[in-house]
Amino acid sequence: MTVTIVPTELSAPTLKPGADCRHAFQAAYENRYTWDQGFPGYRGRCEVARAGDTATGTFQVGADLKAQVEGLSDQALAKAVHNQLWEVTIHRVRRPFGQVHGDNGFIAGDTNAVGMEVVVTGKAAGDRYRIRGNVVTMVHRHIHGQVVTIHTEAVTETGAGYLSRHYRSRYSDPRSGEPLGPEQHFSDVFAPLTTGHWTLRERLIRCDGDEKVFRFLELEPLGAGH
Repeated sequence: MTVTIVPTELSAPTLKPGADCRHAFQAAYENRYTWDQGFPGYRGRCEVARAGDTATGTFQVGADLKAQVEGLSDQALAKAVHNQLWEVTIHRVRRPFGQVHGDNGFIAGDTNAVGMEVVVTGKAAGDRYRIRGNVVTMVHRHIHGQVVTIHTEAVTETGAGYLSRHYRSRYSDPRSGEPLGPEQHFSDVFAPLTTGHWTLRERLIRCDGDEKVFRFLELEPLGAGH
């Protein structure tokens, strides 16, 4: 049975503004669900539903996290499925906190309903986060000349870390702060493979009145019988 947690129900750290908050942020970072080195890869059937139409294909994600999508004649849809699989796998990679954030410092900012602000100094200066409990509730990061801001509104607790359940994201110009596109709203459903590794089963994306659903069905780990 999966458990959905609303981060606003969790307690924010009680550090004073200006205090070092590395340990609090590290605890939230390390509470994210990631795959261990025994991740075998998996395969299954994929569906894309939009405006009453559904397209079906097959896919495979290798132990090396590389994805393949077949059976979708519309190359734009095949690319969209591939992009969703890439988004999932890139966030399941387990990287030590020191490897990712060793050159950064973390200072507590204000606390609001979203959580306690974590102001990044050092190599990634300009990035910001907010945390409640051991959950990162807001990400504000500079990526490839843009800023992406993500607010997490609910998470799925796996027993081995959390996965974002409901969240919204928007890209903006790092200088002006002006949006570079509409805000996207995501709803994700995860479940474990027979090996215990949690994978995405369904993703609903809402944007500007449009809805698109990606489903990943009949999932089995690589090496399992057909």
